[in-house]
Amino acid sequence: MQYSFDGFTFTSDLFALKLRAEDDKVRRFSSSTVTMLAPLLFLLVFALVPHSFGAQLPNQNQAKEPPVAANGQPFPWDRMRLPKTVTPLHYDLSIHPNLTTLDFSGVVRIELDVHEDTSTVILHSKQLQISGALLMAPEGVKPLQVLEYPRFHQLALLSDSVLTKGRKYEVQLEFAANLSDSFHGFYKSSYRTSSGEVRVLASTQFEATFARGAFPCFDEPAFKANFTIRIVREPRHITISNMPKVSGGLLEDHFDTTVKMSTYLVAYIVSDFLSVSKTTKHGVEISVYAVPEKIDQTAFALDAAVKLLDFYDDYFDIPYPLPKQDLAAIPDFQSGAMENWGLTTYRETGLLFDPDRSSASDKLGITKVIAHELAHQWFGNLVTMEWWNDLWLNEGFAKFMEYISLDITYPELQVDDFFLGKCFEAMEVDSLSSSHPVSTPVENPTQIQEMFDDVSYDKGACILNMLRDFLTPEAFEIGIIRYLKRYSYQNTVNSHLWESLTNICESDDLVEGRMEHREFCSKRKLQSGTSWHSGDELDVRAIMDTWTLQEGFPLLTVEVRGREVRLSQERFLKTNDPSLTEGFLWQIPLTYMTSASSTIHRFLLKTKTGVLYLPEEVDWVKFNVDMSGYYMVHYAGDGWNSIIKVLQHNHTALTSNDRASLIQNVFQLVSVGKVRLDTALELSLYLSRETEIMAVTQGFGELVPLYKLMEKRDMAALENQMKGYIVDLFRGLIDRQEWTDSGSVSERVLRSYLLLFACVRKYPPCLNKATQLFNQWKDSDGNMSLPVDITMAVFITGAQTAEGWDFLFEKYRHSMQTSVRSRMKTAMAWSPRKDKLQWMMEQSLHGEVMKTQDLPDVVVSISKNPHGYKLAWDFLRAHWFDLGSSTISYLVTGVTNQYSTTEMLDEIRSFFGSLTEETGSEMRCIQQTYETIEDNIRWMDKNLPLLQAWLNKRKLNV
Repeated sequence: MQYSFDGFTFTSDLFALKLRAEDDKVRRFSSSTVTMLAPLLFLLVFALVPHSFGAQLPNQNQAKEPPVAANGQPFPWDRMRLPKTVTPLHYDLSIHPNLTTLDFSGVVRIELDVHEDTSTVILHSKQLQISGALLMAPEGVKPLQVLEYPRFHQLALLSDSVLTKGRKYEVQLEFAANLSDSFHGFYKSSYRTSSGEVRVLASTQFEATFARGAFPCFDEPAFKANFTIRIVREPRHITISNMPKVSGGLLEDHFDTTVKMSTYLVAYIVSDFLSVSKTTKHGVEISVYAVPEKIDQTAFALDAAVKLLDFYDDYFDIPYPLPKQDLAAIPDFQSGAMENWGLTTYRETGLLFDPDRSSASDKLGITKVIAHELAHQWFGNLVTMEWWNDLWLNEGFAKFMEYISLDITYPELQVDDFFLGKCFEAMEVDSLSSSHPVSTPVENPTQIQEMFDDVSYDKGACILNMLRDFLTPEAFEIGIIRYLKRYSYQNTVNSHLWESLTNICESDDLVEGRMEHREFCSKRKLQSGTSWHSGDELDVRAIMDTWTLQEGFPLLTVEVRGREVRLSQERFLKTNDPSLTEGFLWQIPLTYMTSASSTIHRFLLKTKTGVLYLPEEVDWVKFNVDMSGYYMVHYAGDGWNSIIKVLQHNHTALTSNDRASLIQNVFQLVSVGKVRLDTALELSLYLSRETEIMAVTQGFGELVPLYKLMEKRDMAALENQMKGYIVDLFRGLIDRQEWTDSGSVSERVLRSYLLLFACVRKYPPCLNKATQLFNQWKDSDGNMSLPVDITMAVFITGAQTAEGWDFLFEKYRHSMQTSVRSRMKTAMAWSPRKDKLQWMMEQSLHGEVMKTQDLPDVVVSISKNPHGYKLAWDFLRAHWFDLGSSTISYLVTGVTNQYSTTEMLDEIRSFFGSLTEETGSEMRCIQQTYETIEDNIRWMDKNLPLLQAWLNKRKLNV
């Protein structure tokens, strides 16, 4: 999914909060679509973008005491994971939702395959009232005794006769429940029409462990089965599900049987939606569903889905196996999107696009989230991870394929300009000792939800990109097609992928494969010798296990002495405990170039240290070319001074990605004491000549958080000096921006970013222009057409006055344009009026004026507001949410990650220390919070005098 928490995800304007990637997973809590730049843009104004992590609770796989069922009887199973004694083959599911009484009832018949003699069937059920259970055996129908064990969400069906190994049986269960009030399971959603009428619908969100709250099932990804679904409805509603409708009447719609799939991919919706449809060149019907008054915002998504499904069909060389693919915009949706097979679901901001009112970043974000969910139809749906510990096989691949697919299908979106930002985001969390391996053991639902984070999504995508560069794109493509074909309709683990990427040209699959793949392998066999990245002689598993089975990433230290280049690796870790960096070793695919040659040289470093010899002495060496590798580089000795010289005199000698990576590396190295702050600041001076989006936004991304830390320490003079330095640094670029929607996507996104920053920093030319435009827009009663890409700057300026805020709120309440509402909401959260900020959080909690799905965005936005950060912390403490909510980690890290005083650390420790395990005391995000604030304190204590001295010196020199 995407929270795109495809994650967290941001508003389409780049400023709303990170929803992370996609489903309920990350789930990116963004009021707008996912964009790669979003995190950086948001950082621009609101500073450090929080990373949504979850908690790692103690292993609860086995009950500590003999389990007792709800009725007091012994429960016959004591483990969190289900036994494999029986497996489901087919579900026949009938559901009857009542959208008036907000409940539902149903009957499920499950065909079972028995692998061992047993008289007990264990499956999942959560908060369902089971009213009857029958066993359909060859010898007749018999009642089953039902025991419930709520702690593990399990049912035991007890038979008075043995179910015999090798035979098939059916169980039938009748059940009922209320529609969920959360965003999980089978839940209630609603929307308000332009006339003020509230209409109700019901939709599903089953990933990761929520199908069990909608019907009794074997709710683990390895228990794949076929599903036949029937839904009873009123004539005023429609129903949609994974498969096309076979028959429909006034009361019951019957859907065709699905392909073999996991329970978390089942989906159905009962609503009054309208739809638009087209057919792909491969004959698949694509439909986009939305509430009636927004159906005119679906055309772009429909065209994108057609183009992208055709691309994947061809790229993977495996036909999409269903006859249709629906995309539905759900008014209440916690994640960014969800990849249910044949019925992908989205936040409205992730799917709806108005050509006249949506921004360039809206278009980029919507296209990316559709690309992410459709990639899942192969990676995740067709081939599914065996268990949630390897979630990255789904999410890392889908995140990675966003960029591969859009680079080819939508080159005008310039998606490559944004990929690097995902690696920087991942490194932010991965540099803490509380990080986790990409593939890490999980058992209970809380631990599973925590896997939907930057490590699974973004680090997963970045190490796949590194492997693709390492093997060559052609070899990588052959390997992943081989993986998908070999494991279709099955479940996989890490090693299956690595085996598929090894010896790719010695496979029978190639005979049936594409001509260009056969030609690639023929040419390679003719080459005399093979290079280090050719693939055939490599142990891909040995290399990649070092990246997926241990947490963190390497710091490569480079020291050039004449023609000799000395290399050493260690774990990059923000800690004052050096013992935590011991025992880590990666196999690193190094790339480098020098001042003497633009040729990219390659070397696989398998050891702690190594030496390279250059053909001649050079002025500088740049490792990790384009930052295609997931590692940082420290240039020891005179190395950083050499880099600074080339940036000052001829920065275009290095690519934009190289420049962005140097900015990120040098400032992060300050945090661990490898580089002095004044060295990093000297490097930043070159930014006054920078024009490329990735390097510019990374410059902001490293500099803005410095004054955000000071904000919390009441250091107005130094804080304003730092703000002044950043404005001066980018003044030339800001002054060159036009207040229009002209230019390429990257140019438009950068314009939005720069003007927003300038207005927030009260840079007079920007502030005057934005104030003028806001007043004209207000005088026209909101009817004047503003250039879309500059509306965030205009709205946030207008929201600074009580009158302007009130006008924005009125337009927010009545707008039917989801992207416009998103921008208005973010702007209102930047008000200097504390009463307005408190009101926004309370309204989001109640969910009437502002939707509850937007609560995380609102609270974290306000926490970045210098007038609101303490309000956000107090609100979080006063309204501590359910442990199971995937918003928790996003809120915790987002609200706390800019504090830099021991007083606030003590206050935060005191609150979290008062929690019990049941209320979240063991969550990983709490440990991350402690680490982040401790790092902030260390940074401030060590570097404030250096910063003050450097800024004073620069002022004198200027």
